[in-house]
Amino acid sequence: MSLAIFDLDNTLISCDSDHAWGEFLIEQGAVDGDAYRQANDQYLRDYQAGQLDIMAYLAMALEPLTRHSEEQLNAWHQQFMACKIEPHVLPQAEELLAWHRQRGDHLLIITATNRFITGPIAQRLGVDDLIAIEPERDGKRYTGRVAGVPSYREGKVTRLEQWLESQPALTLDDAWFYSDSINDRFLLEKVPNPVAVDPDDALRHLAEEHGWRVITLRD
Repeated sequence: MSLAIFDLDNTLISCDSDHAWGEFLIEQGAVDGDAYRQANDQYLRDYQAGQLDIMAYLAMALEPLTRHSEEQLNAWHQQFMACKIEPHVLPQAEELLAWHRQRGDHLLIITATNRFITGPIAQRLGVDDLIAIEPERDGKRYTGRVAGVPSYREGKVTRLEQWLESQPALTLDDAWFYSDSINDRFLLEKVPNPVAVDPDDALRHLAEEHGWRVITLRD
């Protein structure tokens, strides 16, 4: 059994789910619209430039989770899935997942977006496992802090290696990793089958330098 690893945002879906959740919260009146949008947009630009301060971003992004009940958050997430995520699920991405599934591969999403946002998306896509940033909880309430190592840049490698310790049937020996972002170069360099998917300019350049496969999952 081979391990097929996928980034999520702008790889399997044609949007950034983290940024889209922020926009959704603004639409619900759950955050200060102008200030939150300005910060949300700036953090997205920082991410795209490979310069994101992940802990500063998470301090902002996880704080709204602390102010609402689990019931309210889950109700919002159902709306979010319908209006912000489902229109961005890529048919060719689903075909790629199906191809790996038919091969008997183990399907894993690894993302720098938190599990509250991405858990239902991973379920929708039918993958076997998810590694995501883990928002800390105290009982049923979120604390606004991060549990463990954020799965971002080098942290994706760390979290994957930790996860593999509990998966004796899986290794990176013949693993695949699909991503759009230069932020994922560290994990792309660790696997024998790296694939750049609709890559940003920096990743496209790196892929060409290394002779990595470059594909599109968009029409």
